[in-house]
Amino acid sequence: MTTLINRQYYLAARPAGLPTSTDVPARDVPLFAPRPGEVILRNLYISLDPAIRGWMGDDPNYIEPIAIGDAVRSSVIGRVVQSNSPDFAVGDVAMSLGGWEAYTTAPAAALNRLDENSGIPLSCFLGVLGPTGLTAYFGLLEVGRPKAGETVLVSAAAGAVGSIVGQIAKMQGCRVVGIAGSDDKCAWLREELGFDAAINYRSCGDYEAAIRAACPDGVDVYFDNVGGDILEAALACLNKFARVAVCGWISTYNIADAPGPSARRLWQLVANSVTIQGFVVLDYIDRFPEGINQLAQWLMAGQLKYREDVVDGLDNILPTFLRLFDGSNQGKLVVRIPE
Repeated sequence: MTTLINRQYYLAARPAGLPTSTDVPARDVPLFAPRPGEVILRNLYISLDPAIRGWMGDDPNYIEPIAIGDAVRSSVIGRVVQSNSPDFAVGDVAMSLGGWEAYTTAPAAALNRLDENSGIPLSCFLGVLGPTGLTAYFGLLEVGRPKAGETVLVSAAAGAVGSIVGQIAKMQGCRVVGIAGSDDKCAWLREELGFDAAINYRSCGDYEAAIRAACPDGVDVYFDNVGGDILEAALACLNKFARVAVCGWISTYNIADAPGPSARRLWQLVANSVTIQGFVVLDYIDRFPEGINQLAQWLMAGQLKYREDVVDGLDNILPTFLRLFDGSNQGKLVVRIPE
């Protein structure tokens, strides 16, 4: 049998700022036959998410940092090309935690089989029906706990998570305001997704003034994806008993010793009896079937819209990943490796 060669992008050094090709170079390695209970996927889609930047560092995180020398970790969808498990046959399609690589070897027990004939694009299982959608679903409903008539503010609202958060909040009867990085993104939020208002943080000037203008009755739920100065401004606009769901602080990921909210702003947590809670989607792993079922119902009913930004070619993976940090992506960012 011809030995397969696996193209990988691996972590050679922990980045000090934005990852470079020196930090994440490519290599070609032989692919060994699967051991008992394992399968080999030929990757079709690789998910690109801000959390990956955190895994590249060595700070404590909710899962272990990527080891130096290992392929960069990512969720993948692939087709089985070799199987040493009775549970998967060659040709099956599955989702797994894999890497920035052409092939992923994984235990069959860790794979989720997907039906490519369901009428739902496979890439959706990395996005709206996958970790992205589940993060929005549980983060808003379980941590944010929105009530009808309340105002929900979402940062990075045109991103993969934020855009789903806003739509779910609208379904709960809330007034929804999104913060995004361009006029086009703000228009998409209002005109396509039904947000009540949108703020372009690049052109609004004073963040706090812009939030107060868009949220004249204050903010009851703030879904935070960015941290930094926007979080500072949002904290100043919270109502009594507001809830802050902290999903990510992308503005700080590539800055060493980035400052958190100032003590002056944190006092708002006391002054307004605010609840602030961080979370990760794995907190709700036992309820994933519930979340996926509800998201799929909304999607099939046309109540949930999504946008994907799909880039072809494994060798484009690092520059594509960096688009997460300059805001040039449109929705869920995925690398596709055409069959």
